Amino acid sequence: QVQLVESGGGLVQPGGSLRLSCAASRSIFSINAMGWYRQAPGKERELVARFTSAGYTEYADSVKGRLSISRDNVVNTVYLQMNSLKPEDTAVYYCNALYRGARYWGPGTQVTVSS
Repeated sequence: QVQLVESGGGLVQPGGSLRLSCAASRSIFSINAMGWYRQAPGKERELVARFTSAGYTEYADSVKGRLSISRDNVVNTVYLQMNSLKPEDTAVYYCNALYRGARYWGPGTQVTVSS
């Protein structure tokens, strides 16, 4: 199993920045794929950014050039750097891991972009 814990969410003004963190309970070397999803009120959960099982990065079109995913294998953490935030980025952001054929989710962290 894999436990995931997100942190770093909060309230930010349009144009501002946040960095989300996702700490995993096991070495992320052993995890096939990890990434970030988000769910806004009344909408379905959608992919934001992820590391694929082949080692590539993938981004939603709506966040390209503004959000960036990275990882620190030493501390088993995946990050989401979010710049130039827009009100439409407001959502609960979830960390996701694919491990041995099973998908795991963190509890989520709220990001609110508002003036």
